Amino acid sequence: MSFYGLTKGTELDFAMDCAMRAEANGGVRYYLLARLAEEQGLNEEISKTLIELANQEIYHAGFYATVNGKFPSDFWSSLESIMHAEYEAKVNVKNMADKVRAAGFAEIANQMEIFAKQENHHGEVLEELLKKFKPKDLEVVQQKVFVCPLCGYEHIGDLDNEPDDWVCPLCGQPKSAFKEKK
Repeated sequence: MSFYGLTKGTELDFAMDCAMRAEANGGVRYYLLARLAEEQGLNEEISKTLIELANQEIYHAGFYATVNGKFPSDFWSSLESIMHAEYEAKVNVKNMADKVRAAGFAEIANQMEIFAKQENHHGEVLEELLKKFKPKDLEVVQQKVFVCPLCGYEHIGDLDNEPDDWVCPLCGQPKSAFKEKK
C-alpha cells in the first residue's frame, strides 16, 4: 500500500505539514547539538547518539511529506531533478564560501568548501543510481523543464499545472521565480 498523498487536501493536511516541519527542524537541532558536543570535546557517544536521533527525525519528516504528497510522486523524474540541484549546489555553496572567506571567516569557508564537494558527490551518486536502476524502457516524452534560479531544482512538466502557492521543494522559491530551460 502506498501512503503517498493520503492526507493531502484533507483536514489532516495542515497538521501533517506542521509535523513534517517540526521533525525536519528537530533533525537540524540534533545535528547542531552533535556538532557542539564535538566542538566542546564531550564524550563521543553523545555526538553519535544525537546524530542517530537526527537521522530518525529526518526520516520522520520524510514520512509526513509522503503522506501529504509534498513532493512529486514520479520517482525517476524527482531523482533526476534532485541530481541537477546537487550539481548546482556545488557551485552555489562554493560561491557562498568565497563570500564567507572574503568576510574574514576562513574556517567556516573551509567547511563550506568541503560541503560543496559533498554536494557534487551527491549528484554523482544520484547519477550512478539513475544509470544503474532507471528502467531503460521508460518512454521518453518531451516535457517542459523549469529551473529554480536559486538551487537548480528542475521541475519537469508544466508549472501552470501546479497550484498558485507551489514552491520549490528544495529551497522554497515560488513558482514565479522558475525559468524555462531551453
